[in-house]
Amino acid sequence: MAESQSLSLGVDWSSGSWFAVAFDRTGFDHAAVFDEIGELWHRYEEVADRVFVDMPIGLIEEGEDGRECDELARRVLGPRSRSVFTPPVREATRRHGYKAAKRVNERKSGRSLSKQAFNISQSIAEVDDLLRNVPEARETFAESHPEVCFRALAGEPLQHSKRKAGGYAERMRTLATFDADAPAAVQSAAEAAGDAEVTVDDVLDATVLAYAARPGPGERYSLPLDPPTDAKGLPMQIVYRASAPLVE
Repeated sequence: MAESQSLSLGVDWSSGSWFAVAFDRTGFDHAAVFDEIGELWHRYEEVADRVFVDMPIGLIEEGEDGRECDELARRVLGPRSRSVFTPPVREATRRHGYKAAKRVNERKSGRSLSKQAFNISQSIAEVDDLLRNVPEARETFAESHPEVCFRALAGEPLQHSKRKAGGYAERMRTLATFDADAPAAVQSAAEAAGDAEVTVDDVLDATVLAYAARPGPGERYSLPLDPPTDAKGLPMQIVYRASAPLVE
């Protein structure tokens, strides 16, 4: 990889590691696995143009109102809306036990905390710390969501879970329609994962995020179109690529 090369990355958190798919201006470049998000940033800080990561960025401190981007994502996903969870409040992401994190979340927001949200809370905090402490990373990273990206590229809500055979076929068809080279890119990314604990749906997720981050057909939009920022100045948004915005 040339040091002057500009890369667009899609990053998915999987079983305790970060799986990155990188595209250059011509197409798939490589894929790699990292133990920490800081390690990923160190690798790409000189060459990354955009990094779209499937992890909440922009967190609620307290209050009953959740993030508007999550509500809008559920609305546009239809039958796949359950793939969007409500992230913990910022303080709860710093608790290492589920019961302690749940208590903090209930006290700060009046809402319970799902096990799914807790299970990635340390990864949320990892990204949060990076973006709050490194201005260059803040300018490069953006929160995205694979199901929103697939929905945008498909032009309609997907019907099947990504973990089912029908869902795999549906997403591969969506990618191949968008780019004829996508099946080969998915295959190359899967091969690059090697023995790492990366599943087939992790590869699809990171790949569609990379396509959304990469310059190409359509425009980059966000849910909502005019996103608010959190108390630390981080935008509360979910970005995607489409021919037109999913919501006005």
